Amino acid sequence: MVEKKSNILWHEATVQKEQRQKSNAHKSCVIWFTGLSGAGKSTLANALDLTLFDFGMKTYVLDGDNIRHGLNKDLCFSNEDRKENIRRIGEVAKLFVGAGTIVSTAFISPFQEDRNSVREILEVGEFIEVFVKCGLDECERRDVKGFYKKARSGTIPSFTGISSPYEEPERPELVIDTEQKTIEESVQKVLSYLRVNGIIH
Repeated sequence: MVEKKSNILWHEATVQKEQRQKSNAHKSCVIWFTGLSGAGKSTLANALDLTLFDFGMKTYVLDGDNIRHGLNKDLCFSNEDRKENIRRIGEVAKLFVGAGTIVSTAFISPFQEDRNSVREILEVGEFIEVFVKCGLDECERRDVKGFYKKARSGTIPSFTGISSPYEEPERPELVIDTEQKTIEESVQKVLSYLRVNGIIH
């Protein structure tokens, strides 16, 4: 393990997070969508993002597949690499929060410990864990890319929900059942939470 260099110091930004939030007329936060592949995380994150953007808010979506094309393209799907994947995303998401942005993340993020680690690097109220709930059978039915079929045949090893575990959130801020709610209803549920908790008006 490489020892952390003692000459690396944290530099405080001249423009503070609170100033950016005041300029944006909303608070910043991480909306962390977690759930099985096919549960609807990316669809919901992008639908919410579009709604907030149309309201004139500063937003961004960090999507699991997209991040693995660039920032995390050196990582595989071992438990260790999954952990590092989430650690990096947490740090990037924190930067977005510092920039006054509402950032939605769409990652399976199967382990509670890793999600908790991201929560811990943010201030209270800045990490909103949203469990995108969907039964395995329905996730497989939605799987147009055939990932579950490949996982069951052994072509894709360590696939969450089949050959690798998924730990459901212990105390998420929100649970959204995408088998029961439409995208529009799901977006409204998240918006309601953001308004009640003073993140948006």
